Amino acid sequence: MAFIDVFNGDADGICALTQLHLAQPREARLVTGVKRDIALLETLEAGAGDELTVLDISLDKNRAGLQRVLDAGARVRYFDHHYAGEIPQSDRLEVHINEAPDVCTSLLVNGHLKNRYAEWAVVGAYGDNLKQSADAIARPLGLSEAQRGQLEALGTYMNYNGYGERVEDLHFAPETLFGLVSRHESPFAFIHDGREHFEKLADGYQTDMAQAQSAKPIAGSVEHAVLFVLPDAAWARRVSGVWSNDLVNLYPDRAHAVLTEKRNGGYLVSVRAPLNRKKGADELCRQFPTGGGRAAAAGINDLPADRLGDFTAQFTRQFAP
Repeated sequence: MAFIDVFNGDADGICALTQLHLAQPREARLVTGVKRDIALLETLEAGAGDELTVLDISLDKNRAGLQRVLDAGARVRYFDHHYAGEIPQSDRLEVHINEAPDVCTSLLVNGHLKNRYAEWAVVGAYGDNLKQSADAIARPLGLSEAQRGQLEALGTYMNYNGYGERVEDLHFAPETLFGLVSRHESPFAFIHDGREHFEKLADGYQTDMAQAQSAKPIAGSVEHAVLFVLPDAAWARRVSGVWSNDLVNLYPDRAHAVLTEKRNGGYLVSVRAPLNRKKGADELCRQFPTGGGRAAAAGINDLPADRLGDFTAQFTRQFAP
């Protein structure tokens, strides 16, 4: 028998798993990757007696792998907020899935644990750019505005750390960052005791965001839907998602797409629906191979260069007023 924890390498996945480990400390095999590495069950081997916890990766992208480990006799708990599609039926599968645009996996785990480690849920929600949802959980905790600001910064930095084409692009491998934060019952303890790690994330984030500010909209952008292209560079891969969040917070009536050039000539794509109309991002991205996500925020892992025009047209059409 083995415990196996499968989780997205972003703030939401790490904060969700942190809550579960604090509630039930256990030795577990960790399976994770960069934020866009979501097909984590497809090559996973597990069998009778094994207990899997799966966090913040789309069931739709892992259905075959999930069915395989269930058929092999493993038990699975599944927490997620991305598009799921058809859910396998099994008495060994426990599902906590909610695709609502104001929900994230950390909030689902927080509900499951009855607010036991709510501060970490707040960090995860801020990291997923769910500011209103994070504030709603934070208020009953009696946190000051300054304290909420600290949790928002931590969530933003942890989310930023998850972006990259490969783990080498990141400041911390996701399993390493999980190990650093999950030993603390409160994120404030991590910020204080792990100051050097917090500051490494903060410095990287601020440096990379400063470089992104010089990007200009590309041809095809319109008033309601704006596209940017960043170069094939580690800083650009790291910043693509959090800069997308920044843009939609600054221009809440506008959709945004941030495309990052890849070595193969294609693009890594981050899409954000307008903050005031959080729907359609997943529908758009699922029209392209390697695309997926949720209604408010989605992406494409490898958009071929010869489909850039097609993507631009569909992007502007998808978010037309």
